[in-house]
Amino acid sequence: MTLIERMIQEKIQMRLFDPELEFKASKSSGPGGQHVNKVNSRVTLTFDVPNSQVLDDAEKTLLLRKWKVKLTSSGVLNIHAQQNRSQVQNKELAIKKFYEELTRAFKPRKVRKATKPSKAAVKKRLEAKKAHCQKKLFRKKPE
Repeated sequence: MTLIERMIQEKIQMRLFDPELEFKASKSSGPGGQHVNKVNSRVTLTFDVPNSQVLDDAEKTLLLRKWKVKLTSSGVLNIHAQQNRSQVQNKELAIKKFYEELTRAFKPRKVRKATKPSKAAVKKRLEAKKAHCQKKLFRKKPE
């Protein structure tokens, strides 16, 4: 485990990010029938990466690079939760999603080791190519 990974795991376990999370409620399109039209049960969690006090500069740059597609142009992460009819349950779900994304972002990628194909695999591939070539030759008109 790298130093950055250990530090972020401690921050996640201590839930230091909770004060920096902002929540907005809106009308949901999820289950609930007519209840959906009356209650704001959808929760949107926003987290401002560049202005975070908990993250240091190295962690911010890593998140900005890895979450490039998920962030707005100003570097804000939005997570929506609308699976449940309850706003409280959706808020808990959004927080859970946020911490899962954070953990996944700081998990190091597995290094790919280059391998060579076995001799049997190379032989099998070349024989298949020869068979295919023969099949095409038999399709030609005789000269």
